[in-house]
Amino acid sequence: MTLLAVDRLAVHYGGIRAVQGVTLEVEQGETVCVIGANGAGKSTTLRALVGLAAAAAGTITYGGRDITRLPVHERARLGLSLVPEGRGIFPRMTVAENLLMGAYQHRDGVAIRDDLDRVLALFPRLAERRAQVAGTLSGGEQQMLAVGRALMSRPRLLLLDEPSMGLAPLVVEKIFETLRAIAAQGVTLMLVEQNANLALQLSDRGYVLDGGRVAISGPAAELLRDPRVRAAYLGG
Repeated sequence: MTLLAVDRLAVHYGGIRAVQGVTLEVEQGETVCVIGANGAGKSTTLRALVGLAAAAAGTITYGGRDITRLPVHERARLGLSLVPEGRGIFPRMTVAENLLMGAYQHRDGVAIRDDLDRVLALFPRLAERRAQVAGTLSGGEQQMLAVGRALMSRPRLLLLDEPSMGLAPLVVEKIFETLRAIAAQGVTLMLVEQNANLALQLSDRGYVLDGGRVAISGPAAELLRDPRVRAAYLGG
């Protein structure tokens, strides 16, 4: 079943055409990545999906419903959740308080506590530091916290913008291992990622953006072998 369908999406910033006619789909339960050079329109596409960037043209259909003009909070209520580039945690709040902020739209206290237990089981490091102020965490721990907070919203579609940015290789490996576990639980994932090799290894399908347009798309295994992708993003 198609969970997300984007048709000829365009996003403009003043005179800059950041996204120009992007069309893509995400099926329920799959993991899809969007790769490309800096400035290709990857992050802008994600921001448009959650309503943080306005669509100048095109449509965004989610769960069979046109959400192109829907406000951000309404999209969140439908199960769209974004882990932003730069993490966006609340540095003066504790780990536990940050996680509970992710559940702000829910009112069922017992279920929220169950969600919290599940997230802390996914991220044992956060469980150890649940009372620690988030601003004192390492970069990798802050990324774990950002993902955990998004999971607290019970997303149907979890969007991740550059989850490996600025992290050490061992930490990145752990983050992607956890993303595999999240996908195995049935959460649909869509990620924008500079590390094309890692992103494609995690994903079922991929899209390559170039100049705000989809240049190449297909099964991730095929993109890993595609000479154009290998030359541009995988070091040959």
